[in-house]
Amino acid sequence: MSPRAACRLEAFGFTQVYDYTAGIADWKAAGLAVDGSAVPIQRVVDAIRPDVPVCGPAATLGEARSRAFDAGWDECLVLDCDGIVVGRLRGKAWDSADGQVVERVMEAGPTTVRPDGPLQPLVERMTERGTQLVVASTPQGELLGVVRREDAARLLTGEAPEVIWQDCEGCPGRWMIGDGSSN
Repeated sequence: MSPRAACRLEAFGFTQVYDYTAGIADWKAAGLAVDGSAVPIQRVVDAIRPDVPVCGPAATLGEARSRAFDAGWDECLVLDCDGIVVGRLRGKAWDSADGQVVERVMEAGPTTVRPDGPLQPLVERMTERGTQLVVASTPQGELLGVVRREDAARLLTGEAPEVIWQDCEGCPGRWMIGDGSSN
């Protein structure tokens, strides 16, 4: 039905029409905006911080450490040339020599969550497991940002996002779509 709908919209004069062949489930899992009458609940996308430090697998650990620590983080995500999350640096990885290549010391293939999932169960799982931070990505593995358990828990209590994100330079409290509008 999607190709027919796209064709009809073009016939009505719309100029920016896209036939999203991957489907609505993929669209939602990427954290993109949807309209509807469902009861709104807080989603993972509401708590994503996009300001996590990143580096490439060929970077040196010294470069990654500087990037992360200078920004006040103790983690750095490793992205390939297409922005796909391929690794994570944290904990004992930082004990290696500065000249070590990131790819040799990173945790490969870190667990990620999708932005369309409900936030409450994620925070509960994070609490049960003692997890402080999870990586959020698109279904294709592109980095969207991270969710910090403390921030997400505060959002769930109803605390205003502007209070939670005030110390986060570049953190809107929501993933920003390319045109700067939030979903």
